[in-house]
Amino acid sequence: MFKKILIANRGEIACRVIKTARRMGIQTVAVYSDADARAPFVQMADEAVHIGPAPAAQSYLIADKIIAACKQTGADAVHPGYGFLSERTSFAEALAAEGIAFVGPPVNAIAAMGDKIESKKLAKAAGVNVVPGFVGEIEDTEHAVRISDEIGYPVMMKASAGGGGKGMRLAYNEQDVREGFEATKREGLNSFGDDRVFIEKFILNPRHIEIQILGDKHGNILYLNERECSIQRRHQKVVEEAPSPFVTPRMRKAMGEQCVALSRAVGYYSAGTVELIVSGADPTGESFYFLEMNTRLQVEHPVTEAITGIDLVEQMIRVAAGEELAFKQEDIGIDGWAIENRVYAEDPYRGFLPSTGRLVRYQPPVEGWTDDGEANGRRGIDGVRVDDGVYEGGQVSMFYDPMIAKLITWGATRDEAADKQVAALDTFEIEGLGHNIDFVSAIMQHPRFRSGELTTGFIAEEYPEGFTGAAASDEIKAKIAAVAGFVATARADRSRRVDGQLAGPLAPPSQWTVTIDKVAFEVEIDEDEVLVNGQSIDLAMEYTPGDRLIEAEVDGELFGLKIEPTRGGFKLTTRGAIHKVGVLPTRVAPLSAHMIEKVAPDLSRFLICPMPGLLVSLNVGEGDKVEMGQPLAVIEAMKMENILRAEKSGVVKAVNAQAGQSLAVDAVILELE
Repeated sequence: MFKKILIANRGEIACRVIKTARRMGIQTVAVYSDADARAPFVQMADEAVHIGPAPAAQSYLIADKIIAACKQTGADAVHPGYGFLSERTSFAEALAAEGIAFVGPPVNAIAAMGDKIESKKLAKAAGVNVVPGFVGEIEDTEHAVRISDEIGYPVMMKASAGGGGKGMRLAYNEQDVREGFEATKREGLNSFGDDRVFIEKFILNPRHIEIQILGDKHGNILYLNERECSIQRRHQKVVEEAPSPFVTPRMRKAMGEQCVALSRAVGYYSAGTVELIVSGADPTGESFYFLEMNTRLQVEHPVTEAITGIDLVEQMIRVAAGEELAFKQEDIGIDGWAIENRVYAEDPYRGFLPSTGRLVRYQPPVEGWTDDGEANGRRGIDGVRVDDGVYEGGQVSMFYDPMIAKLITWGATRDEAADKQVAALDTFEIEGLGHNIDFVSAIMQHPRFRSGELTTGFIAEEYPEGFTGAAASDEIKAKIAAVAGFVATARADRSRRVDGQLAGPLAPPSQWTVTIDKVAFEVEIDEDEVLVNGQSIDLAMEYTPGDRLIEAEVDGELFGLKIEPTRGGFKLTTRGAIHKVGVLPTRVAPLSAHMIEKVAPDLSRFLICPMPGLLVSLNVGEGDKVEMGQPLAVIEAMKMENILRAEKSGVVKAVNAQAGQSLAVDAVILELE
């Protein structure tokens, strides 16, 4: 067994590998960039080596620096995590040349399956179903248009070396191809060092289902069931679960055996994932096609661990050390249900724009992935597990992926796992930047999610106008009103205790008018009961003015509510929605009708930078005429390019920024007359 493993990665996956290695008695080495000097994974490792500036191209993507760190520390193996160098054949070859073990598959398997174009050719030759498309070199935009016309719209343009949802564009017509082809090439080059693109038919009503593969160097290859990853935004996974609510035992066996055969064809060992696209329009569930193979550990591996009881990182290490798998295919079962939500630094209330900055507050519902006990490690604490690599006070950088943490829940049933997600998300506190906690909570509660009728179009179809918060019933609002009335009474009670009041201490108000989403509730608080609109509410909670999180039981239902005082009330966040709650003493409330509303200014003549990022290109100059919807500029943030379009027609009056400039959020790029 290895004595010391270097983790050629960062963030939560570096923490994940370190904790398993520690449990196995193996020392660990972290490598870090300037941006990660204070990151938790650096503190957790036994040793840490600085490898360069914040941009990945100058640090985490330079193989020579990783190898130098191995030599410096005496590490005899490298675990690449996911992303960065994990699927780079030259990196695995360079390690082998230095006598350093690579905790991953053989070089020939990475070469055959890591390249999307070559892997499709191989799969097709092996008789595996592949999605119709063009799997050769595409010369330029005109060539891409001709290919797309021949395949038939819609088509998907993908960077050959892409992954993680980056370097992908869906095109419904020729204009989409012309606008997106060069952007796809740039994203592929910037993120993966490879600007080759291929084009394939986009399957309608698609489900994204993947098979977890695990093999050793002795010829044993198993499949560890499937994961459903259909809920995606911009082709990046948001929710994953195991098993899939769509896959039958017969389908699971057919998929698994086909994926094992494909893996065997390239002599695969270690952990890997074969991604399949399944037509949801086929009632038999047997129309599945090979999409790609990821020759590495997947972000969503914890849900497989939760239902199988197998630590995939441990198995990768044991396989790399030459050990034989200690179990066979018939030993792989399915115990319960697991769901993973990716908590991203993006603001769903502002069109999912990337958000960077300091984590002013970061309090997950449970401590990070723990290693004191097998069940505790796989399923966390009471079925709630958090894999993260951030800390309160730390920065979420624009240089890396926007994922803050992964929240994994396990339950005996799918509904139980989803209910645990909602409860855990209610108590997951993040302040200082935008995040998607409310959004994934809304998904967990959505009737369509609960029914299991999923496709990769779920988010676009269910939130076509964007996200404004999960819908709340009048019953839920009444319960929130009861909590708000109790909080207002507690705050008023503290205020009356301030010394030196005129005429002595005042009794706190006990009757409140609580307004939630323009619906008014009359709340009365006394020592014996709480009344909302005359109806008795059974409320059990504790609150001290200054608390940020309230855990309450209202009529037997548990709530986690994040609270922030505002002028005239509170901002209460619970069950996937932010509620602006107005709270006034009942005798004062009628006067609010006489308040004048402030009208928001018209900013449509300004092109405003919606996120911190790099201005890649500016398409117009001063004096140019523009039409509504015309692309004006391209901003790159979190490795993704975002096209900014004109909100109205007009003439450019002034240009305040230039290509290549780093811009702050809300910076004015240009102004129309």
